[in-house]
Amino acid sequence: MDVLVETRELTKIYGDGDEVRALDGVDLIIPQGEMVAVMGPSGSGKSTLLNMLGGLDRPTSGQVLIAEQDLASVRNLDRFRAQTVGFVFQLHNLLPTLTAQENVEVPMHGQPIGRRARRERARELLALVGLADRMKHLPSQLSGGQRQRVAIARSLANEPQLILADEPTGNLDTTSGAEIMELLGELNESQGTTIIVVTHDRRVARTTDRILTMRDGQIRDDHAVADPLTEDLRELGRSRLGQRLMNGGVEDLGPLSHALVRDGHLSPEAERFVEVLRELA
Repeated sequence: MDVLVETRELTKIYGDGDEVRALDGVDLIIPQGEMVAVMGPSGSGKSTLLNMLGGLDRPTSGQVLIAEQDLASVRNLDRFRAQTVGFVFQLHNLLPTLTAQENVEVPMHGQPIGRRARRERARELLALVGLADRMKHLPSQLSGGQRQRVAIARSLANEPQLILADEPTGNLDTTSGAEIMELLGELNESQGTTIIVVTHDRRVARTTDRILTMRDGQIRDDHAVADPLTEDLRELGRSRLGQRLMNGGVEDLGPLSHALVRDGHLSPEAERFVEVLRELA
């Protein structure tokens, strides 16, 4: 499978005195057509990684390659971004005085496409995201989920190979967030667009093909999304209870003590269960 995104020893350091290593030697490969979630606590490097992949910031050292092009050697980075990468942010950043259709047209200005073709493309994309009846509406006349759909349509304006979405469901209710992720998944399958989603919500991450977990500027876990039960067990293994069980702790298990502990030790059944957690950790 063709590789679309690759980083090699990617490092980003902020500050002159007290250094902050936002990224610390990140090696990453993402094939064309994959949908990937990036998770981790605040300050783990998630958004910094996304900014590097989109050419919005430059690394201190290391390389970012998109479609085999090293971003450090791209002469016109603005043009490259416009033609190759689509962005979706938590705050949709729609222009408030433009209609949904006009907002979708914005990235196409400056591209070799005429006014009529630009308008038709915007209409097609709004229909694709389910907003055929909202094209003439201003952002203030749309719901949060609808505004995010406009932002997704806008990100597709120039047929990018890669969409970078930073907390795209962060400001939405559960239902609207699920609809946005379903839409991104449909676009990934039907268009073959590679999508990278930064999220703090594991429910969102589990709708993707693969989850990267970052901590202290490094990728600490990288796994393909499995069936729901396996993902539940993986989450349990990362929880305080799971960590206590895997470390052999039998104290303070609360109401589970009578079910898991015998004669001061984990029961054989509990030990077998813990082995499954260790295999998934």
